[in-house]
Amino acid sequence: MSTKKSLRDVNVAEEASTSALDFQRLAHFRYRLRCFLRQSESACQENGTTPLQYQLLLQLKGGTTREWATIGELAEQLQAKHHGVVALVNRCVKLGLVERRPSREDRRQVEVHLMPEGEALLLRIALLHQDELKLLRDEFSTSIWP
Repeated sequence: MSTKKSLRDVNVAEEASTSALDFQRLAHFRYRLRCFLRQSESACQENGTTPLQYQLLLQLKGGTTREWATIGELAEQLQAKHHGVVALVNRCVKLGLVERRPSREDRRQVEVHLMPEGEALLLRIALLHQDELKLLRDEFSTSIWP
């Protein structure tokens, strides 16, 4: 979990130490992030899914070393509320993208598994992200990003 600063926590010394270059970096980073997200949203729509469904599939495949995740883990990874992830998983189950299985270790938990149809959809969309990821990797490894 990340630590967040509220506006109340920013002091005058921190404000004074923020340079024009810091604002330029932040603005550029937010711009590139938004470009990536827009491209990702388009790729999802072109493949008949929502960005949130894609993110769920992506977290199931790459967010853990196991081949499944719990609802709680997915809620953390998606930065979403537990009940919202339950509804998202329900929609993905109906589409045949994921499957729920009872946990073998803890009967209170449910394992969410990626199904072959979900994995195929994930692969199609992930491949569409590769050029943009390479561009971002190259761009953010330059000297203006210490």
